[in-house]
Amino acid sequence: MNNENDIIVGLDIGTTKIACFIGKRAENDRVKIIGFGKTPSKGVERGVVKNIKDAAVSIQKAVEAASEQAGVPVHEVYVGIAGQHINSRQNMGTIVIPSEHKYIEQEDVDRLIEEQHNTLLNPGEDFIHIFPQNYVVDGEELSPDVEPVGVAGKQLKANFHIVTGNTMNLLNIHDSVERAGLAIKGVVLEPIASAYAVLDNTDRDAGVALVDIGGGTTDIAIFHEGVIRHTTVLPLAGNAITTDIKEGCKILRDQAETLKTRFGSCLPQNVSENDIISIPGLRTQPPREINMRTLAGIIKARTETILEQVDYEIKKSHLEKHIFAGIVLTGGGAQLRHIKELTEFITGIDTRIGLPDEHLDKDCDPEIINTMYATGIGLVLYGFHELDERRRHSQECEDNVEKEPVQNEAPQTHTPSNDVFADLPGQEAETETAEKPEPAKPDTDDTRKSTKKTGKRPNFGQQFMKSIDKYFGRVFGDDTIRNEGHEERDL
Repeated sequence: MNNENDIIVGLDIGTTKIACFIGKRAENDRVKIIGFGKTPSKGVERGVVKNIKDAAVSIQKAVEAASEQAGVPVHEVYVGIAGQHINSRQNMGTIVIPSEHKYIEQEDVDRLIEEQHNTLLNPGEDFIHIFPQNYVVDGEELSPDVEPVGVAGKQLKANFHIVTGNTMNLLNIHDSVERAGLAIKGVVLEPIASAYAVLDNTDRDAGVALVDIGGGTTDIAIFHEGVIRHTTVLPLAGNAITTDIKEGCKILRDQAETLKTRFGSCLPQNVSENDIISIPGLRTQPPREINMRTLAGIIKARTETILEQVDYEIKKSHLEKHIFAGIVLTGGGAQLRHIKELTEFITGIDTRIGLPDEHLDKDCDPEIINTMYATGIGLVLYGFHELDERRRHSQECEDNVEKEPVQNEAPQTHTPSNDVFADLPGQEAETETAEKPEPAKPDTDDTRKSTKKTGKRPNFGQQFMKSIDKYFGRVFGDDTIRNEGHEERDL
């Protein structure tokens, strides 16, 4: 089913960077990243494309770098989407199974999912994802291990998790990618993509909360029993921490970003108060000395705010007691020192850092095994998952066609015909009786002679009169029939 020549491209349009990843099949169903390109993000604010022209230029640079490294042209991409405009909701759908279906078929499930597109949305919203969560057949809920296809029933229900986004923001992404000379293969919510990179099936089954702390947004996705249960996007992330450092230490933004990534910590008590770093002053100003414990205090205050919002969303989902696999932190913000410990302290849930090497080939470049690339790599893995699902569905359809019973060619009681007179008594399509049929009489009528000469069928009236002749011939015998000239004769 898998083709080693399959190529999938993921494009992460982030607030701080735009990264492109090109992947292909490797051994043991793993994926190898053969091309990688990154460029500073322009025209994007908090995960939303604001300036289409600037974003298109950044996209083009990142894609060209990845394409050159991989040695393959890029025409279509899977794109990640985030931003505060993302909304999610739960919806219940129901359909009646057609009487001709002995059990639920794939087309029934597809129809139920498709009907969710009729869900009433707020003005200016559009669908991004529709995730079925649990199925109910004739009032009985199926366990997560049982697929509805193949179950006998007359009514199918399902609870759906629907993810929507602002229509204009979706169009901006589409226009910026198109302006860069590319086509969009699919739009994927960023925490869903990241989950493909840092989680496995065991995590999803046990229950896990993925927290992707990016530059402009913090994305949350909660899984339980293998199904996505809750998604949300928070408008606070790494850039807010950088801004606090810039304002608190009265330094340039680039200097604040460097301090955060190289020396930042979330726990001031773990930093010596004697550690001092010197920052070059502006123009004739003297260098500015910054205490590392003070820096850690600034970082902790903002990070606590973000993690408290994460804790609130987990409790809002009512799944906090079912997250047995804990919290998985990823994204650029997950690189902050001691963020794991601070997350466990605030939420009371076991936490680990998620690296995007869960499903990658061992020969991949170590540079990309970084939490900040979880979304881009996840987009590639999501693309391969979609490709496999389409092929599996296509194969199942082919198998169903092959399994259909072949028509028995033995004599049948009735043979369908396009002839409007096929069902009239006396037609030769009727079942033969046990009596030996009379020898066929020579065709001497003008109508049949005309047919033989011209190769055309008798007209409508001729066929009708001939059928009536045969009918009355059988009912009354051969003593009273119409002759070929349609004149009656007496007994």
